[in-house]
Amino acid sequence: ISPVPPYSREQPIFTTRAHVFQIDPSTKKNWVPASKQAVTVSYFYDSTRNSYRIISVDGAKVIINSTITPNMTFTKTSQKFGQWADSRANTVFGLGFPSEQQLTKFAEKFQEVKEAAKLARDRSQEKIETSSNHSQESGRETPSSTRASSVNGTDDEKASHGGPAEAHLKSENDKLKIALAQSSTNVKKWETELQTLRESNARLSTALQESAASIEHWKKQFSACKEENDQLRSKIEELEEQCNEINKEKERNAQLSRRLQELETELQDKELELEELRKQGEIIPELMSECESVSEQLQAAEKKNKDLEEKVRTLRTEVEENKHRQTNLKTELKNFLDVLDGKIDELHDFRQGLSKLGVDN
Repeated sequence: ISPVPPYSREQPIFTTRAHVFQIDPSTKKNWVPASKQAVTVSYFYDSTRNSYRIISVDGAKVIINSTITPNMTFTKTSQKFGQWADSRANTVFGLGFPSEQQLTKFAEKFQEVKEAAKLARDRSQEKIETSSNHSQESGRETPSSTRASSVNGTDDEKASHGGPAEAHLKSENDKLKIALAQSSTNVKKWETELQTLRESNARLSTALQESAASIEHWKKQFSACKEENDQLRSKIEELEEQCNEINKEKERNAQLSRRLQELETELQDKELELEELRKQGEIIPELMSECESVSEQLQAAEKKNKDLEEKVRTLRTEVEENKHRQTNLKTELKNFLDVLDGKIDELHDFRQGLSKLGVDN
């Protein structure tokens, strides 16, 4: 739905591209994107009403239709973003530009259009004041001319005194008729535009109802998707549990595989030992024969050992007897030595006596 009717004399005077936002009506703080991508934003001038508007359309949707008034102010909030408040639309529009230069150009154009709207408002007020003054003057002059004609009473005097006033009143009446005709024309245009706006509003209402129906449909779809999502989540949890069980089984299988390898290694070792035993079993007869010969030798050695033990006992007996004899001999020897010592003492005494006798002699 175009915001500019085809019969209108509005023409674009400046066009740019930007991302359009509107203030969130509930919070009055957050920005809500009005377009999914950068769209065309244009200044339009209506020569019939001498007004300016900012208009932007995204496909078939009008996202900006703001009439500029002298009280509006465009504010730069960042290097690439600007905003202005529209009291008639009861909202705040925001524009995000690709570059700072485009934002600056848009702001300069906003200020220029604002000044032009202010100038147009001042001119219209001057025209209204002039028209009211002329009406008052014509109201005052008409009775004076009537009084003059009634006092003078002659047509010549009436023509001489009332001619200029009537010409002035006639010109003023012509101007008023022209203004009235132009006002009627403007009223018809406004009525036509109002009818168009009503049709547009009806279409917008229909579209809004369709949007509400589609919203309900999408809500149902969302609920169904949510249920399906919950089911999928439960399935995912079940699959995760199964995966955990599978991982545990894999770990157990890995442990069993390692145990099997260990058992295989042990079996190989046992087979090697068995092979060694088999090799040793082949030499068992030889070992048996050797064992028999060793047994015979052992028996002979045991017999010899018995003989030797008998000899040892005999020798021990002899040794005991010899010890006993030695003890007796020691005793006898001691007795002999004692006797010998006594004899030696006696000989010593005898010798000393002899020596003493020799000295005496």
